[in-house]
Amino acid sequence: MTSVKEFRIEEDATDEELGRGSFVFTDDYSVFDWGKMPDQIPRKGASLCTMGAFNFELLEAEGVPTHYRGVVENGDVVGLEDATHPPWEMAIDLTQVPDLPNEGREYDYERYHDAAGENYLIPLEIVFRNRVPVGSSLRDRTVPADHGLALDSWPDEAVDLDEPIVEFTTKYEEGDRHLEREEADSIAGTASIEDLESLAREVNRIVTEQADSAGLVHEDGKIECCFYRDEIRVADVVGTFDENRFSYEGTQLSKEVLRQYHKRTQPEWVRAVDAAKAQAKQEDVADWKSLCDEDPEPLEADVLETASNLYCAGANAYTGQEFFDAPPLSSAIGAVRRL
Repeated sequence: MTSVKEFRIEEDATDEELGRGSFVFTDDYSVFDWGKMPDQIPRKGASLCTMGAFNFELLEAEGVPTHYRGVVENGDVVGLEDATHPPWEMAIDLTQVPDLPNEGREYDYERYHDAAGENYLIPLEIVFRNRVPVGSSLRDRTVPADHGLALDSWPDEAVDLDEPIVEFTTKYEEGDRHLEREEADSIAGTASIEDLESLAREVNRIVTEQADSAGLVHEDGKIECCFYRDEIRVADVVGTFDENRFSYEGTQLSKEVLRQYHKRTQPEWVRAVDAAKAQAKQEDVADWKSLCDEDPEPLEADVLETASNLYCAGANAYTGQEFFDAPPLSSAIGAVRRL
């Protein structure tokens, strides 16, 4: 299904009923929309599955509907507290995901919804931001005054927001595209854009409060949702170090660490990616990777170990439970700072 997790179907969804299946989390990772990178990060998949399950159970306890059913252990679906080891497979309800036809960079959402009916994955990502860290795309698209901030330009450090910002982006287009509210409403289909925003704010509140309790700062994140029987449910995975940005004592605790490391150590590849995306947009081509003339290089073993410890120590800290044999978070963060 994605570059970092596999997708198993037990029972297909129909126009009227949800199906059943699972996510199988791998140790693969992706940055800059590249897809599967040359390396794997040990235990990354289990850490994401553990955090995702923990957050889904938090949401359900707060009355937020989700597609989560439990984690899979020896073929059985159990709650996270009943798992005997960090899980890497998550049981979920399935909805319909029709093909999204396109000609170049023009996508036919009307045909998507005609095929989807009233049981479908909403083809949007709903992004929430509590602060604007260095590296955030918001800095490229807006100025501080757009958000009521008394700054002439973005400073070289993170900026906290008085109120979270909620934005909408495409999900299934070859390159993610930020949307004005009116276009996002059209792409959402029957689902209400106001309800999507409200749900995103509630998820953000719950994840932020959990992060606060662990001494972490929840900077931004996203949700994806399905629509079933007039109800919006949180889908995909929520509140992990791949979906969201967290920090600890001023240091990133998320996939952003790997993004920034590649920017420092493989700038030619990062520039080639940016150039290919720009060329694809100019030429109205969906597949930008075919225009990229550079490939990423593998990472050194010590970098992979540092990333592994970051994911596992972070999961332990966020959940407040010792799921993984990992160093204290302060030690894992110290290794990140030395990269």
